[in-house]
Formats: sequence, C-alpha cells, structure tokens
Amino acid sequence: MFAQLPPALQNLHLPLRLKLWDGNELDLGPEPSVTIVVKDPLLVSGFTRPSLDLLGSAFVEGRLELEGSISEVVRVCDELSKALVEEDDSLPVRTEHDKATDAASISYHYDLSNAFYQLWLDKEMVYSCAYFKTGNETLEQAQQDKLHHLCRKLRLQPGEYLLDVGCGWGGLSRFAAREYGVKVFGITLSREQLALAQERVKAEGLEDQVELQLLDYRDLPQDGRFDKIVSVGMFEHVGHANLELYAKCLFGAVKEGGLVMNHGITAKHTDGRPVGRGAGDFIDRYVFPNGELPHLSMITAYLSEAGLEVVDVESLRLHYAKTLDHWSARLEAKLDVAAAMVPEQALRIWRLYLAGCAYAFSQGWINLHQILAVKPLADGSHNLPLTREDIYR
Repeated sequence: MFAQLPPALQNLHLPLRLKLWDGNELDLGPEPSVTIVVKDPLLVSGFTRPSLDLLGSAFVEGRLELEGSISEVVRVCDELSKALVEEDDSLPVRTEHDKATDAASISYHYDLSNAFYQLWLDKEMVYSCAYFKTGNETLEQAQQDKLHHLCRKLRLQPGEYLLDVGCGWGGLSRFAAREYGVKVFGITLSREQLALAQERVKAEGLEDQVELQLLDYRDLPQDGRFDKIVSVGMFEHVGHANLELYAKCLFGAVKEGGLVMNHGITAKHTDGRPVGRGAGDFIDRYVFPNGELPHLSMITAYLSEAGLEVVDVESLRLHYAKTLDHWSARLEAKLDVAAAMVPEQALRIWRLYLAGCAYAFSQGWINLHQILAVKPLADGSHNLPLTREDIYR
C-alpha cells in the first residue's frame, strides 16, 4: 500500500503521520503529534531527502498541509530532515547589495501590512529580540526592558543626539526621546514603517525631539554629528560585501568619544554559511531576500578596522528564542484575523518563519549579539565607566 514511499521513511520512529492524497496513512512512530498531508504525488520522490527548504516550500505552495501545533511541526520536521539529510557545508552565493536591491528587499519584508505586524508584536511594535530578566515577563515588559537595556548601555543623557539606524516603526526612537530626553534621528528603507512611525511620533507630541526619514545608511552624514548610534536588527540586511562600508559609515557619523551599539543576528559558523538543512534557503527565498548573517568575529573585525573599539559583547540567543515563541503564539492565536489581512501564502510563510526561528535560536543554529563600541578620543582614551555596574542599577 505504501510502496510509493521511500523505504528509508518506513524505518523511522518519529511522532509523525503521513497522509497521502489517496487517503492512505502511515504512522512513523507511536502517538503521532504531527501529520503531513501530501497533496501532490510528485512530492513523494522528495521525501528521500526531505530538507527543511523542500518541506517549507511545499507547505507555502499548498502542495502539502501540516497538522499539529506549529512549534511541534517544526521540531518533528527537523527530526525527519536530520534523519535523512546531511548538512550542506558549501558556501552560499553572495548577493551584491546596492541601494536598489536593499530597498526592494526591505520593502518585500516590512511593507507587508502594518496591521498584520500589530497582531503579534507588542504595543510599541518592537520587531527585535526582547530582554527577559527572569523569563516570566510578558512580551510587553520584556520589550520595555530591552529598550532600557540598550539605552543604559549607550549611557544616554538628556540633550544628546542619537542616530537610530533601521528605526522600524520608531519604538526605540520614541522611547529614547521620551524616557531619556535625547534628540533622535532615525532612518529606514520601509515606506510603510515610516508612515506609521511618523504618525506615532506626532501622536506623542515628540516632533521636536524625533525626526524619522527614508534614508540609506550609505547616505548618512559623515561629520561626526551624533553623540550615540544604535542599530537594531538592521545589519543582517547589509550583506557581507558591504560590512566594511557599513562600519565606516557608523564611524564617520559618530563623534569622538561617542558610543555605537550594534544589535543583530549572527551566524554560527565563522564563514557565515547557513545551518539547518535548507532552513536558510527557505528564509532567503520567502522571508528575507538577500539577507546574510555574519559571524560575531566578522562584524567585530570590521568595526575594529573602521576605528571603533569594541568594549562589550553580550549574547541574547535564548532571549530571542523566547521572543519568537511569544510572537509565534500570538500569531497562532489570531490566524483567522491574520487570514483577512494578508494573502494565504504570506500567512503560511510567517507561521513557519516565526516558529522555525524560535527553534533555530533554541538549537544554536544562529545567535544574537549586542556589540558596544566606542570611537576613541584623539589621544586614544574614552570616558566609559570601569565596570558594567551602572547598567544594572
């Protein structure tokens, strides 16, 4: 009855049920928690090497359905892939990142629907890793704590001029202005984000403190006008080929003695190759076109060569796994509402992406690092405290 299935599949012991287009079913282990409904007979041959890219793409395209909680679906599909697919150690083809390419990629990801993002983000719409002091915080509290954590690391003082690179919906820009009394200049390449961010600045009466513009980081003024710089969840879009330029632009924009905070996702491998048996290919095709994750050593090297002294590094990998679990659960709880906002294919992509990234961070496939650097004074000194104690008071 199941002669059409690869023999290797029938020897596995996973909590997985395969349901074929003709009604036949096969349990690969006791008490299946996940069901893959194969709707396209042509997919059967692909199950000899069921990469996460193949499974994810087939789901997005409607060639198969996935039944079970989305987090369990990701876990079981990874176990299936792990049993039959070897890791690909080859380096990916790098994309040339010019302004037009980057603008198109950002628009693809962020201009989907502001209302859609509002469904599952916190009320400030902070689309980056939260900070959990105990692990029991709500998403809203953890995001507020993350914003404080960034501002304290930057030692923000009233009246300082902060540059927010990749300001998104303006949550950090408004928070820094409101809570720390700084003046903020924020930039983004997303028109949808900018429109809502500017609305929120106006609604809070912060027009005199916060200016947000549609601007590429390569067009930032290089006159050292900013006291501090923060870049959150942005350098993943820069591309390996442009990391040197990115670091130089940050160096040129900050004044001597000023601090630069780079908060972003980093790769597991030093050469930046993806992990996850095709998970990276899926993300590149459907979620973050042309995104490239550098290793921690790569970005710190470029920052150092640009003239910035790296003074503090913190991994928030497990914080991001927890953040994504929150995002995924919030989206899953509102699937009916989400389905009315975005195309079916887009919703399928985001369901897999959020749950899949939570799993990826928990497994150590990717990391998240906050890197604090300083532009030394002319004599090589800086005015940072000797310890971190001030951050945690």
